[in-house]
Amino acid sequence: MTQQADNSEKEPAYLDWPEEQTGENPHCFRWNQPGSNICLDFHGDPANAELVVFSDGNHHMALQECLDQFLKNNEELSGIFYATTPPNPIVNLLRTGGLQLGNLIIRVSPHVFISPPEILDKLVADGFMSGSIPFLRNQGNVLLVKKDNPKRILDVSDLRRGDVRLFLSNPDTEKASFSAYFDTLKAMASEQDANLNFPDDKIGQGQVLFGKCIHHREAPQAVADGRADAAVVYYHLALRYIRIFPSLFEIIPLGGTVSDPKPVPGNIISFTNAGIVGNGGAWGKKFIQFLSSDIASEIYSYHGLIPTD
Repeated sequence: MTQQADNSEKEPAYLDWPEEQTGENPHCFRWNQPGSNICLDFHGDPANAELVVFSDGNHHMALQECLDQFLKNNEELSGIFYATTPPNPIVNLLRTGGLQLGNLIIRVSPHVFISPPEILDKLVADGFMSGSIPFLRNQGNVLLVKKDNPKRILDVSDLRRGDVRLFLSNPDTEKASFSAYFDTLKAMASEQDANLNFPDDKIGQGQVLFGKCIHHREAPQAVADGRADAAVVYYHLALRYIRIFPSLFEIIPLGGTVSDPKPVPGNIISFTNAGIVGNGGAWGKKFIQFLSSDIASEIYSYHGLIPTD
């Protein structure tokens, strides 16, 4: 009997992300396929939510815990829907009233918007919000590499090597994170050896893999797949990855240690604001107040972020 060749492609090893729901188990039928029909950054039931929160995605793990605690503290609140994408999709959802995800259309308006201050300033200028308040800051950027660091990447200078492929967020679809990462690389490389061409030369040589639109999911996937040897990500994102995927990744600090980050000069620290959209509904102002509570501060601190006073 002649054995037929197996010409099928190997199934990609998609990261098994934990679910991020608020409240009790919704007891719904679950159906998804990791390579196509799965939606990780829209959480809950928009049709039955009394509190809707739009947020930039890089602190999604802490926001989920805060919303869950807020729901426990307010039993009369029937439901929460929250989005944790880069700013562009949720800004356009607010402006247009709808967002298409494949063949699914979501129409929902937020009560609270959390994002970098420059994003919210534009929404204030256009009348969607009356203002925003400082909410938190991060602890700079780090390098995410595979467990055991097979390429022996120890610093930004190692990223210049020809055998190292680098992942960066997309400069067009995720401008805020790209600027933080790019500027960190440029400043640190200049500080170390006065080289003014990095990372531009790395990009020009085709050794940089850019994400498409949601780097807080794409960066670890690219490193896990071996399509990139290192990714520049916020410290708190990398902390999340090594906690939920401890056998896959490790962190290369850019100042300080993994447990005590101290960003060196040039390592960009980014800020986040929060504010009410419109009148905030029945729960928006209460949630903004909760974000200033000791409980919320403890949650965000655990996840590697610094709440503002």
